[in-house]
Amino acid sequence: MKRPFYQRVGDFIEGKGFYIVLLLCVAAIGVSGWFLYSSFARSSEELAAGGPAKITVTPTPMATVQAAITAKPSAAPPATATPKPAATPKPSAAPAATPTPAATPAAAPTSYLWPVQGEIITDYTVDALAYDPTMADWRTHTGVDIAASAGTEVRSVASGTVSDVSSDVMMGTTVVVDHGGGITSVYANLASVPTVEVGDAVSTGDILGSVGNTAIAESALPDHLHFSLEQDGTPVNPLDYLND
Repeated sequence: MKRPFYQRVGDFIEGKGFYIVLLLCVAAIGVSGWFLYSSFARSSEELAAGGPAKITVTPTPMATVQAAITAKPSAAPPATATPKPAATPKPSAAPAATPTPAATPAAAPTSYLWPVQGEIITDYTVDALAYDPTMADWRTHTGVDIAASAGTEVRSVASGTVSDVSSDVMMGTTVVVDHGGGITSVYANLASVPTVEVGDAVSTGDILGSVGNTAIAESALPDHLHFSLEQDGTPVNPLDYLND
């Protein structure tokens, strides 16, 4: 009985299959070798046609290289900051000073009241010496001694300001009044406690104190007021100023 075609093919392949596979492998290797050879031959031809590639290297001159190595970078100079000019302060407008009016010096009085009423027992004398019974010697006398009982009120000869109240060692309790114009009046041999203080303003005829017996330098005389006047610190004759 005749077998089908595909069975016969299968038997053939089964019987001869090893050789067929071997043949196919050899053929594949041959084809691959031919393609590889053809590709290599073609590359060789292209290389021969184009010629060998040339690489040109330009050497760097040694002087340039040495200069580049030894040259030190120059340090950049530090930037100098330019100072900004200081702003000039604008002067503030000072308030205009109000001038203080100068005090008008007080004028000297034109008339003088007697401080007490009484007899002159010792005159003013600076040009000649007078005998002093208390000190038992000859000396000048820069005022006048006006006789008055102890306790008699002593009055300011003119208006002014009390500038001193003191207890003098030789002349006893003393009051000084500044009348202006350089004129001052001095009241000595007063009772221990006067009625005014330094700084008091007095008018003509105001009571300054009372007659006492505190002047050791004139204790040999009867009760009296020792009175003197000075012009700019220099004694003057009171009788030239007191009202008649």
